Amino acid sequence: MIDYRQSGVDVEEGYRAVNNYKSSAKRTMIPGVLNGLGSFAGMFQIPAGYKEPVIVSGTDGVGTKLDIAFALKKYDTVGIDCVAMCVNDILCHGATPLFFLDYLACGKLDAHVAGDMVKGVAEGCLQAGAALMGGETAEMPGFYDEGKYDIAGFAVGIAEKSEIIDGSKIREGDVLVGLSSSGVHSNGFSLVRKLITDYSEPFNGKPIGETLLEPTKIYVKPILALMKQVDIHGMVHITGGGFYENIPRMYPAGGPDGAGDAQTRLVSKIQKGSWTIPPIFDELVRRGANPDRMFHTYNMGIGFIVALPPQQAQIAIDFLNAQGFPAQRIGTVALGTEDVIFE
Repeated sequence: MIDYRQSGVDVEEGYRAVNNYKSSAKRTMIPGVLNGLGSFAGMFQIPAGYKEPVIVSGTDGVGTKLDIAFALKKYDTVGIDCVAMCVNDILCHGATPLFFLDYLACGKLDAHVAGDMVKGVAEGCLQAGAALMGGETAEMPGFYDEGKYDIAGFAVGIAEKSEIIDGSKIREGDVLVGLSSSGVHSNGFSLVRKLITDYSEPFNGKPIGETLLEPTKIYVKPILALMKQVDIHGMVHITGGGFYENIPRMYPAGGPDGAGDAQTRLVSKIQKGSWTIPPIFDELVRRGANPDRMFHTYNMGIGFIVALPPQQAQIAIDFLNAQGFPAQRIGTVALGTEDVIFE
């Protein structure tokens, strides 16, 4: 005779993990939540005051950055990353995050490790002003190696239909304001892990692994506040694919190789040297990363970009700096044939 535990699934450990989750999720409850963790589904009431509410959603994971967290036995920051990757995406359309759900999978569940990861998710939700409404923990022995976890998430937000930011207002001459990143964020770690194998190596006064685990910045609160101050025409979250794949996505045609010719096609001119590139990116190049491909892979110190009329650019920069989110003018919108042009 064999039972579920002998097959590799510890139900009691799962119960302990859920209890840890509940205390973390409780911190994130906001008006609109109709029930807590433990039901078969989370319920959220659409806020009042919207004439034509549009639900905006996004999903993402953390990727192989998790491997560094396992090596350093530091699990909470990747939970912040998971939230950031989702809420920063829906923010690009002017959406206010309402709630978040996570999915955690592992080979053998450790309630303490899983609890730390969800604690990070809750911290990310607090930074985004969203409720952690629920999730799923899957213990899958024989499928994942013991000690390894994967985490992904799903964010749901809301926007007034008439106020959705879709790039249709972007015009030639608009200014691109870049918000500083906190480092590598959560993209390109398959390359990072090939270049850096000893995470205890000293770098800028601390182990390099700590620099790599610095969580992705969550831009929700300062950007939502900025939307009330200026007329934002387009927004970009710089994730996988770096500048070249992400910046074109804010234009109406969307994506690389958008429609139009040199007389009608909107493109982005980026001013070299207009911001300070964090030392970690220079370190990756020093260790062998192709310098000509860095802007195709990484954020290079700019995690989020807003396009707005030139007369409002300095207002936005001053406002964001006052909010504790360093920002600078990094380029302009122009007409051309190349999606991203560095000058």
